[in-house]
Amino acid sequence: MDKVMYTILMLCSIVPTALPMVHGGNGSSTTKNWLKKVPHKNQKATHLHFYLHDIVSGPNPTNIPIAMSNSTAQSPTYFGLIAAIDDPLTLGPSPDSEIVGRAQGLFGSTSLEEIAFHMTFDIVLTNGKYNGSTLTVLGRNPFLREYRELSIVGGSGVFRLARGTAVLNTVTYNSTSGDAVVEYNVTVLHY
Repeated sequence: MDKVMYTILMLCSIVPTALPMVHGGNGSSTTKNWLKKVPHKNQKATHLHFYLHDIVSGPNPTNIPIAMSNSTAQSPTYFGLIAAIDDPLTLGPSPDSEIVGRAQGLFGSTSLEEIAFHMTFDIVLTNGKYNGSTLTVLGRNPFLREYRELSIVGGSGVFRLARGTAVLNTVTYNSTSGDAVVEYNVTVLHY
């Protein structure tokens, strides 16, 4: 293992243990006060609908590979590929539609039998009453199937303690460029 990779791995293992020491401040006490009220709060269900624009081609891709195995290029399912995303989320399927957030995170190609990604990312909402709130998404995405379902496993802001599901439907996919537009119907329970 080279020195740069070793340094990165060491930093990744040290930073999470240091986070509790730097997280104090008003946000922490506000969160504690909010959590004390949770048993008395009613649970809400919120439905969100938007389109994710996954751009692989062109000068400004929003999906870039960050690692792959020696055999990934020969794999019909891209097995071993790890990529980072910062995809825009819009109200409509057009790229010119109003942006309501970003999908930011990582995914890995994890199947030898079909193109399927293990996805871990945050839906970061950037306007309206949910501005600044996030939803954390986790799950298996068999990309070429018409409908898929991912789990909502958490959130922040308005969506603290969130759980739910995101149903995905590919609206367009260009097999030459790799670009795709995916419709998201999200149902989330929160307080």
